[in-house]
Amino acid sequence: QVQLLESGGGWVQPGDSLTLSCATSGGTWTGYLMGWFRQVPGQDREFVAGIKWNKGTTLYADSVQGRFTISRDKVKNTVYLQMNSLQPDDTAVYFCAADWGDIYWKKRPENYDYWGQGTQVTVSS
Repeated sequence: QVQLLESGGGWVQPGDSLTLSCATSGGTWTGYLMGWFRQVPGQDREFVAGIKWNKGTTLYADSVQGRFTISRDKVKNTVYLQMNSLQPDDTAVYFCAADWGDIYWKKRPENYDYWGQGTQVTVSS
């Protein structure tokens, strides 16, 4: 059974950094695309960053480019999202996702089969 489990969320002040982790189990991720999304109540789930498990190629939303870094550890089967220079607009529930097939980038949540339960990130002074 595939499981994705996010951790590392919390409350931080503007300008602070935070690292989210997505521990995976029950799957072998060769050929998979891993993604981070976020969602604010009442709004659609938004693509944040993606990484191709095999090659480590990455893609970012314009809103986080240069501030966030996605990475994966093949030994620990874990995906990370390093978030720097956090701003109040980054406040959201952050979700980890996975889907088979890494030829094309996928930014729509309906394209992903596997999801974690989410972790809250709050940026406020």
